[in-house]
Amino acid sequence: MQVKELQNVLSFEKVIIHSLAPNLYQVSVMIDKEEVFLLDGKGKFLTSHNKQDLQSLFKGKKVDVMVLRQQSAYDEMVGQPIRVSTNCLEVPIGNVDLS
Repeated sequence: MQVKELQNVLSFEKVIIHSLAPNLYQVSVMIDKEEVFLLDGKGKFLTSHNKQDLQSLFKGKKVDVMVLRQQSAYDEMVGQPIRVSTNCLEVPIGNVDLS
Protein backbone atom coordinates (compact mmCIF):
# COMPACT_ATOMS: atom_id res chain seq x y z
CA MET A 1 0.00 0.00 0.00
CA GLN A 2 1.37 3.39 -0.96
CA VAL A 3 1.65 5.83 1.95
CA LYS A 4 -0.51 8.32 0.02
CA GLU A 5 -3.36 5.77 0.13
CA LEU A 6 -3.58 6.16 3.94
CA GLN A 7 -5.84 9.17 3.47
CA ASN A 8 -8.50 6.86 2.00
CA VAL A 9 -8.53 4.48 4.99
CA LEU A 10 -10.19 5.64 8.20
CA SER A 11 -9.83 2.53 10.36
CA PHE A 12 -7.04 0.02 10.99
CA GLU A 13 -7.25 -3.25 12.91
CA LYS A 14 -3.57 -3.07 13.79
CA VAL A 15 -0.58 -0.87 13.03
CA ILE A 16 2.77 -2.63 13.35
CA ILE A 17 6.00 -0.67 13.71
CA HIS A 18 8.80 -3.11 12.87
CA SER A 19 12.05 -2.54 14.72
CA LEU A 20 14.73 -3.60 12.22
CA ALA A 21 17.84 -2.22 13.91
CA PRO A 22 18.59 0.46 16.49
CA ASN A 23 16.64 3.49 15.24
CA LEU A 24 15.45 1.92 11.99
CA TYR A 25 11.76 1.16 11.58
CA GLN A 26 9.25 0.00 8.94
CA VAL A 27 5.49 0.02 9.21
CA SER A 28 2.74 -2.38 8.18
CA VAL A 29 -1.00 -2.34 8.77
CA MET A 30 -3.69 -4.97 9.20
CA ILE A 31 -6.79 -4.30 7.13
CA ASP A 32 -9.47 -6.99 6.78
CA LYS A 33 -7.13 -9.49 8.49
CA GLU A 34 -4.42 -8.91 5.86
CA GLU A 35 -1.02 -7.43 6.75
CA VAL A 36 0.39 -5.02 4.17
CA PHE A 37 3.55 -2.92 4.31
CA LEU A 38 3.49 0.78 3.53
CA LEU A 39 5.53 1.91 0.55
CA ASP A 40 7.02 5.31 -0.19
CA GLY A 41 6.43 7.27 -3.40
CA LYS A 42 9.10 5.21 -5.20
CA GLY A 43 7.53 1.85 -4.34
CA LYS A 44 10.13 0.99 -1.67
CA PHE A 45 9.35 0.00 1.91
CA LEU A 46 8.65 3.08 3.98
CA THR A 47 11.38 3.37 6.62
CA SER A 48 12.27 5.91 9.26
CA HIS A 49 14.89 6.47 11.93
CA ASN A 50 12.15 7.88 14.18
CA LYS A 51 9.23 5.63 15.17
CA GLN A 52 7.14 8.64 16.17
CA ASP A 53 7.25 9.86 12.56
CA LEU A 54 5.64 6.58 11.53
CA GLN A 55 3.13 6.71 14.39
CA SER A 56 2.08 10.22 13.41
CA LEU A 57 0.92 8.96 9.99
CA PHE A 58 -2.13 7.59 11.81
CA LYS A 59 -3.11 10.72 13.71
CA GLY A 60 -6.86 11.21 13.44
CA LYS A 61 -7.41 7.61 12.27
CA LYS A 62 -9.15 4.83 14.20
CA VAL A 63 -6.46 2.34 15.22
CA ASP A 64 -7.60 -0.64 17.28
CA VAL A 65 -4.06 -1.47 18.42
CA MET A 66 -0.57 -0.19 17.63
CA VAL A 67 2.44 -2.36 18.44
CA LEU A 68 6.20 -2.37 18.19
CA ARG A 69 7.39 -5.70 16.75
CA GLN A 70 10.90 -7.09 16.95
CA GLN A 71 11.96 -10.34 15.35
CA SER A 72 14.78 -11.84 17.41
CA ALA A 73 17.82 -13.54 15.89
CA TYR A 74 18.92 -14.71 19.35
CA ASP A 75 18.35 -18.44 18.72
CA GLU A 76 20.43 -18.34 15.56
CA MET A 77 23.20 -16.36 17.27
CA VAL A 78 23.63 -18.92 20.06
CA GLY A 79 23.38 -21.99 17.82
CA GLN A 80 19.84 -23.07 18.72
CA PRO A 81 17.83 -25.08 16.17
CA ILE A 82 15.38 -23.29 13.89
CA ARG A 83 12.03 -22.75 15.64
CA VAL A 84 8.78 -24.05 14.24
CA SER A 85 7.00 -20.97 15.61
CA THR A 86 8.05 -17.35 15.30
CA ASN A 87 10.55 -15.75 17.67
CA CYS A 88 8.79 -12.41 17.67
CA LEU A 89 8.09 -9.89 20.42
CA GLU A 90 5.17 -7.44 20.13
CA VAL A 91 4.69 -4.65 22.63
CA PRO A 92 1.66 -2.31 22.59
CA ILE A 93 2.83 1.27 22.16
CA GLY A 94 -0.42 3.03 22.76
CA ASN A 95 -1.92 6.24 21.50
CA VAL A 96 -1.15 7.68 18.07
CA ASP A 97 -2.06 11.24 19.03
CA LEU A 98 1.39 12.70 19.60
CA SER A 99 0.50 16.34 20.08
